[in-house]
Amino acid sequence: MNQTSTPKVKSLSGDKLRAHLDPARIPFATSADIPARNVHSRFQPRAIHALALALEIKSNEHNVYVSGEPNMGRTYFAMSFLKPAAARAETPCDWVYLYNFEDNDRPIVLRMPAGQGRKFKQAQHKAMAHIRQEIPARFEKDAFQKKHERMLKKYNSKREELFNRMDATAEKESFSLSLDEEGVLTLSPIVDGQVVSDKDFETLGAPLRKKLKAKGEELLASVSSILRRINQNEADMRQSEVDLQREAARAVLDESFGKVVDKFKGAGGLPEYFQALQDEVLDNVEQFLPRDSSLAGLLPDGPPGGEDFFTRFEVNLFVDNGKTRGAPVVVEDHPTAFNLLGSIEREAEMGALYTDFTLIKAGALHRANGGFLVLNIEDLLSNPNSWEGLLRALRSGQSRIEDPVDPDQVRARTLQPAPVDLQVKVVLIGSEEHYEILLYNDDRFDKFFKLKAHMQHAATRNAENIRYYLHVIGQIAAESGLLPFPREAMAGLVDFGSRLVEDQKRLSLYIPLLRERMIEASALARMAGRGEVGQTELAAAVAAKDYRVNLYEEEFMTDYDRQVIKVETSGRAVGLANGLSVTQFGDYEIGLPHQISCTVGVGHGGILDLEREAQLGGPIHTKGMMIIKSYLVRLFAQDKPIVLTGSLCFEQSYAGIEGDSASGAELASLLSALSGAPINLSYAFTGAVSQSGAVMAVGGVNRKIEGFFEVCRRRRLTGHQGVILPADNVVNLMLKGEIVQAVDEGRFHIFPVKTIEEAMLLLTGMRCGTRARNGQYPTGSLYRQVDVRLAELTRLAVRGDCEK
Repeated sequence: MNQTSTPKVKSLSGDKLRAHLDPARIPFATSADIPARNVHSRFQPRAIHALALALEIKSNEHNVYVSGEPNMGRTYFAMSFLKPAAARAETPCDWVYLYNFEDNDRPIVLRMPAGQGRKFKQAQHKAMAHIRQEIPARFEKDAFQKKHERMLKKYNSKREELFNRMDATAEKESFSLSLDEEGVLTLSPIVDGQVVSDKDFETLGAPLRKKLKAKGEELLASVSSILRRINQNEADMRQSEVDLQREAARAVLDESFGKVVDKFKGAGGLPEYFQALQDEVLDNVEQFLPRDSSLAGLLPDGPPGGEDFFTRFEVNLFVDNGKTRGAPVVVEDHPTAFNLLGSIEREAEMGALYTDFTLIKAGALHRANGGFLVLNIEDLLSNPNSWEGLLRALRSGQSRIEDPVDPDQVRARTLQPAPVDLQVKVVLIGSEEHYEILLYNDDRFDKFFKLKAHMQHAATRNAENIRYYLHVIGQIAAESGLLPFPREAMAGLVDFGSRLVEDQKRLSLYIPLLRERMIEASALARMAGRGEVGQTELAAAVAAKDYRVNLYEEEFMTDYDRQVIKVETSGRAVGLANGLSVTQFGDYEIGLPHQISCTVGVGHGGILDLEREAQLGGPIHTKGMMIIKSYLVRLFAQDKPIVLTGSLCFEQSYAGIEGDSASGAELASLLSALSGAPINLSYAFTGAVSQSGAVMAVGGVNRKIEGFFEVCRRRRLTGHQGVILPADNVVNLMLKGEIVQAVDEGRFHIFPVKTIEEAMLLLTGMRCGTRARNGQYPTGSLYRQVDVRLAELTRLAVRGDCEK
């Protein structure tokens, strides 16, 4: 029987361990020579398609959710697309709030062409300031004073005439008539040529008092009609005085405010407002008269509540797009309800709070009206009132500015401003996790955010995309003011992009991480007094980043050096294998080797997963153990039951273990324990195993290899050490230069395997063999030894049961 079913596995050469861009292929001498170009459309086609569609659809429902992980430059990407598009769009209108002369609690809102709002505000303020000065000045002019005097003379003459008539009537009946300042009429009888006072009247005889009283009542009735004519004359005089003042004020209005009316009457709603304003001025012309200086400080300047009377004639420039070019793009990084939805502010006056229409303040939603509003979903959801208010505004197409009131709080007097019509595109920036949470838990989200701009984390590494990647490098260097990067450094950055994504055929689109290294490398070059950033500074920046965060890794390596953590890197042992794992500490990933041991014996317990028994193993790790058991059943339980007891565990593991990347090493230690074939501990093995024995790809392969290499390097490389990994993971290799050099020099080896049989050949030096037609594995093969041992364990277990 032959054992040629398992071919010999060759180790990888250094050129297979990482992708390398030849600097000579870069057409630019330095990054400073790279022309500015927006290449996001090449790297993010799905996201670009969603954003472009949002520009064409004007409804409030087709807003955008930009989905991507942190450090992908999501906001920068969105802004880089929106700003050029917004610059080509039409500039939206200005919005102004004005006093409502019919209902002062409901300010009116008007739209005006961009830039006209500020001009209107300034023109009206200037006109009203002139009117406040000119009206009282007009009252002091000779022409007005002469008219006023003629009017007073006319009414005073009539007043005198009526008074004389009253006096004559009273004298005829022997009565004296007097009228005080308050208009109270007093009739006193005249007896013997003397006016009788109230005191003297009581001393008169009763018949005379009765006669005089009756006569006085008759006289009072007759002069009352004259008194009414006097009062009417007084009222007519006051009305004529008001009409005279209104006439003068109207002339001032026509002169001072006419230009404002003519200039802005084309704006919708302003003609009606101008008419109401002029009526308000004329109806309250007394407010424009100068106050008595002796009463200054004693009387309030305006009506109760702190509002100055003249405030109502101001213009609240709510949204000013006068300096905006194209459509606005607003990023609100603190979207509280006030910052996002606007607010009604208040001012204090003598311990009391008051508000008016000039204290209505715009939010980011209003400033972005007619353009784009960019929000981070985490910031938005941390302010529930903002999220609810945004959805209400999108649903109604209008933004209402309201005071947020707690249900248990007494509602204070406030304003109810007219709503602002909205035409805005909202762009939410967030992760895929938040997208799914909103999609499944808020029905309104899918209704108003129909466009998902899903950012991909990597792009194919080909000549075209490398060229675009160089444009990104040039753009970062230019925008950040960095030193030039020559060809060698730019090639290193491209390779670093592949290392970030751990794929020789792809480039990472975590652009901010690339930018960080570029900035740090440029700083190191400046510190060294260099005029450009070389490959040395770039490598130093990458190493420095690792050095700042690898303290825990260094402590682990010290424990390996001191044999506190026991992992052998030479020799052979039965039932023992070196597995590899990755551990995350913050933003740094550490690759560490672990010793995996297995014991087997007679019994019915089966293979125990000690990690699971100790509640340290996660569900995926448990699944890997179940697959190992299924693999044994497929190979060795076709003609007999598998009866044994045994255990598998990670030595010196005190934390939780998750994942199936160690299932290959666990199976290797189990097969070694069953067959008695020792495993070469110079090798570490990482890879997941399927039920058919295929070794499948795992994650973190670079850090795993580098972790085992570091342990071996510290103990001295013997030339026999290496790592066994899934063949499917070869494309993921982007190893450090020192490992590539060690492999090229034959001091370290990396073996790709496709099956567990290939891995066992490397680990034990024995071929596994293939079951023949008679059901037996070849003599001397690893599986033959396993099969024999399992049969023996079954017999011993059954015999033990019989003896009982």
